[in-house]
Amino acid sequence: MRDNIASDPSSAPYRRIAVLGAGSWGTALAAVLARNGQSVALWARRPELAEQINTTGQNPDYLPGIALPDGITATANLARALSGAEAVLMVTPSATLRQMCRNAAPHLPDGIPIALCAKGIERGSGLLLSEVVAQELPGHPVGAISGPTFARETALGHPTAATVAFPFAYADRLAPLASPAARLAMSLGGGGFRPYVSDDLVGVEVGGAIKNVIAIACGMMSGAGFAENTRAALIARGMDEMKALAEALGGKRETVTGLSGAGDLTLTCSSATSRNMSLGMQLGQGLPRAVCFDGSPVVVEGEVNAASVIDLARRIGVAMPICETVHAILHEGADLERSFSDLWTRPIEAEPRALDLMLDHPSPTDPLPFGEPA
Repeated sequence: MRDNIASDPSSAPYRRIAVLGAGSWGTALAAVLARNGQSVALWARRPELAEQINTTGQNPDYLPGIALPDGITATANLARALSGAEAVLMVTPSATLRQMCRNAAPHLPDGIPIALCAKGIERGSGLLLSEVVAQELPGHPVGAISGPTFARETALGHPTAATVAFPFAYADRLAPLASPAARLAMSLGGGGFRPYVSDDLVGVEVGGAIKNVIAIACGMMSGAGFAENTRAALIARGMDEMKALAEALGGKRETVTGLSGAGDLTLTCSSATSRNMSLGMQLGQGLPRAVCFDGSPVVVEGEVNAASVIDLARRIGVAMPICETVHAILHEGADLERSFSDLWTRPIEAEPRALDLMLDHPSPTDPLPFGEPA
């Protein structure tokens, strides 16, 4: 199969790619593309950061100590970054995505594909990020790159896999090797980076949005002194919440068992390298939110997504008890210990959804043993 792809000129990689966002993940993706021979324009919001990247060959603010490959040109000029681009990777936080699209619109070459590399659901509208881009930048194929990927490991070339998802139009079904998903996968594939192709953009986006919220839950319980049983239960049941929301929005449940769902969820819930897991651990240890991360204004996507995911879930009638618990603690002032005790003593359900069964919990008022030795 690989020989067929390599010999088919329609599956040629995109050779000039704009990466909008010079944080850790944007820089890591730029490094992957440049190592594969692509010409990369890396847009940074701050001119001084762009200058540092160009003069030192490193991103000292976000990936210190990692030498970046040749082929990356950083700029704070959006028009220059997008000039001649064949594809765009959007690596800006979900909260600023709509404005980023508006800023980019006058400079985008017609019809080029846009891949989202941030994760979330827009607060207020309940829109998936791909829907935000489609509203602001009509006429461009919109997809996503998502998977179990810590930026630093990716930038260092550690073996890493991710999903490249775009809806497949009729033309893409007729010539799948020429689809945006396949061509972008060819652009990214090389060295330690292994892409997979999907046509289920909804499933991939839902997994990416919810995994951050579940990671905060895992962090809270780890910070409170609980261990592996608790984390495994939250991961498994969190995946069920992913499946339920993905299916309700037209995605595929099986997508959630892949890299962008189970893979990303497992990684994010297993290491304090994740800002979401780290925030949860600090809150679980009893730190007020204002002093987490030593008081630095760190953006934690799961904190934002907890509100947008629950807004959407309530609107369409999808039960998401773990995400509801995190939302209540972060945004409604709920007590952490009481909230998780309530979560654990909810009515007993059947795990296969086809078995319609609900039992009152035998001890619904029992608190969890917070503060006891792990």
